[in-house]
Amino acid sequence: MSHTYQYQEPKIEDISMLEPEATYSYANYLRWAFEERVELIKGKLFRMSPAQRRAHQKIDSRIHIEIGSFLKGYTCEIYSAPFDVRFPNNINDSDDQTFTVVQPDICVICDLSKLDDAGCKGAPDLIVEILSPSTASKDLNEKYRLYEEFGVQEYWVVYPGENVLEIYDLTDGLYVLRGKFLREDVVTSKVLKGLEIKLDEVFEEDY
Repeated sequence: MSHTYQYQEPKIEDISMLEPEATYSYANYLRWAFEERVELIKGKLFRMSPAQRRAHQKIDSRIHIEIGSFLKGYTCEIYSAPFDVRFPNNINDSDDQTFTVVQPDICVICDLSKLDDAGCKGAPDLIVEILSPSTASKDLNEKYRLYEEFGVQEYWVVYPGENVLEIYDLTDGLYVLRGKFLREDVVTSKVLKGLEIKLDEVFEEDY
């Protein structure tokens, strides 16, 4: 009786073993066993920031709680990083054919068929990114274009140091800035109709 043995490539234990300019797939990503968090955008490797500052964590938690409380009774689900969102060019693409996987700070998915044990495969309906010095350029450029291209309907960008939240709505395939909202404003969502968040509670200072 003959036996067939399937060769399994070894795990990558150190990020220094990767070539920064190489093109990687989600299948490669699944073999990485180092602690540092990374994202893939069109096959290119992007390092994520280390542990977030306390202000970032507080804002993230407050927005998550507000949206999460609103979603009770809805079919939509909310997730915070680390949570993998894959953007295949075609929904049936294999891991070897998928070259983009990111970890948004917060994402809301209303089409639950996009959810699996690995995370989300396809565009969330709403994504929130909270800027940090090391990720601001990526969030405002590569991720902005990525979310626009793949049809994320609403993109919120939070500037923690300035107490500002920008909202972009996808209109005819392109993002249109709805507005820059300040601490005294109340923001709403076109995707989650009825949601209202008071930004003075999101940007509340400790005394």
